[in-house]
Amino acid sequence: MPPLIGIFVVALFASLATASRRFRCLGGLGFTFVVLATGAAAMTFPQAFISWGGFELKSAITPLVQIILLGMGLTLTFEDFRRVVTMPRGVILCCVLHYTIMPLGGWGFAHLFGLEGAVATGLVLIGSVPSGTSSNVIALLARGNVPLSVTVTAVSTLISPLVTPFAMKLLAGADLAIDAGAMMISILKMIIAPLAFGLGLKRLFPDLARRLSGVLPTIAMFAICTIIGVTIALSREQLLTMGLAIFAACACHNAVGYLLGYWGGRLSGLNEIDARTCALEVGIQNGGMATGLAFNVLQSPAAALAAAVFGPWSAITSSALASWWSRRSKLGESPSPPEG
Repeated sequence: MPPLIGIFVVALFASLATASRRFRCLGGLGFTFVVLATGAAAMTFPQAFISWGGFELKSAITPLVQIILLGMGLTLTFEDFRRVVTMPRGVILCCVLHYTIMPLGGWGFAHLFGLEGAVATGLVLIGSVPSGTSSNVIALLARGNVPLSVTVTAVSTLISPLVTPFAMKLLAGADLAIDAGAMMISILKMIIAPLAFGLGLKRLFPDLARRLSGVLPTIAMFAICTIIGVTIALSREQLLTMGLAIFAACACHNAVGYLLGYWGGRLSGLNEIDARTCALEVGIQNGGMATGLAFNVLQSPAAALAAAVFGPWSAITSSALASWWSRRSKLGESPSPPEG
């Protein structure tokens, strides 16, 4: 991207991020615009996102993902896990749909759009990780079942050390060497350990956890922007040659997640509120985890490209979907109360 055009695009997205605080029609998209501005900056000035003073920024990706998961752990309680017993049908169904639709969708759309090698593996990877934490906020905006959303996110994350390596070995093993054992250990260190630490910290030291909860969301936003910027900078050439195909594959993958998640829930007997929640839990993925695994286990920046594209796009689509569902509810739709 020519520097002048790149600077203009960065300034445009930065202006939209600022405007989102004032204009209701842009509400909820402020951080998405910041991410897009970061991506444009990484395309224009890649070296600024590759190394600083001899320090390779990709080395910071795993600690940054751990910070994000620590923040997630601080928002959870043991009650979130006890809901598996009180609402088992919804939790199990959402997790099953999530870990079947999205890995298979990633594999299918990678082949449909002609993606190859590490880039194709990356699309399977973003489909094989747990639900993204933003789904909990989006479920609230969509008038979904927030307790169900929180529990599904937590459970899908806890079972990811077993499910994610298996799905990757099964669906992406032919495109790239997958060490399932190394991936399992990496998930335990990078995802489960900080999540458990945050959960324990909240239980044992609630005052400290409350203070940390005040600053960690801002740090997590910085971490996400840094991760996406580094990924795009290191995979700039692949993005320039295959960017349209990657975007199309991610957009279709995301849309199919919402569609099959919703109708899979409805056809299995979930009410409207729970089906909305199921759609969001299936369609929104943990991009930070996918990026961390791409760098830490697969040793491939190109495998992180799908996560860098999928994350911002799903933020836009999920906000739009939540807004539409919320308006439908206000216009007189009266969904039944949440079920288990």
